[in-house]
Amino acid sequence: MTESLVRSAKRTRVRSTLFVTALLIAAGASLTVLRSTAEVAHTIPAPAVDEQAEPGAQAVTSEIAVLAGGCFWGVQGVFQHVNGVTSAVSGYAGGEQKTAHYEVVGSGRTGHAESVRITFDPRTISYGRILQIYFSVAHDPTQLNRQGPDVGTQYRSAIFPASTEQARVAKAYIAQLNQARVYNAAIVTKIEPDREFYAAEDYHQDYLTRYPSQPYIVYNDLPKIEDLKRLFPEVYRTDPVLVAAARPTN
Repeated sequence: MTESLVRSAKRTRVRSTLFVTALLIAAGASLTVLRSTAEVAHTIPAPAVDEQAEPGAQAVTSEIAVLAGGCFWGVQGVFQHVNGVTSAVSGYAGGEQKTAHYEVVGSGRTGHAESVRITFDPRTISYGRILQIYFSVAHDPTQLNRQGPDVGTQYRSAIFPASTEQARVAKAYIAQLNQARVYNAAIVTKIEPDREFYAAEDYHQDYLTRYPSQPYIVYNDLPKIEDLKRLFPEVYRTDPVLVAAARPTN
């Protein structure tokens, strides 16, 4: 599937929303107006339980978190603006390698979720802090098998832990947030261990940065960047860490 067809398919799914959005953009509406009512950022407490290094263990300089929370364009865009994140790659997790392709995943029958593989330096930002941003800014964890205008199991809220320690932290944090009742509904995020991540097609990478004026991005994703800057100013980075910048050039 070509990049233009992908954008066309996304526009078709949310055509009524984007039509209204385009009119608002033409009228000069601000980002505070142009936002998905299904994805409003929440101020939530930091995790009471976070990863603990083994006594005497050598300091870890790089760790991976794989998270799913709706369309990967916005989730990738958020974490590319987080200090301590060295890479954020859009992709698929939850299914088999042979079905890890956009046009197949879009059927909702592959077991995959649109996901983002986040590589970060735990000396700068902890796994718990990554989850705090994920639950408060990157998506709405109370949406079951959907996110904003996108519907299907491929848009589910899911955490794919890379270790038993990550799974422990995620489980404890979900319980903490549910007990604190910071949302109007229960968190539906699933913890799905032992799943492989497969990078998405090149045309999906750095999508928010490359197409900031696309109506879907304007309406659903750019407000997340503003929320990150507002709620987490201490970790916000102006210049995103891009997939394209990490690729070797000939």
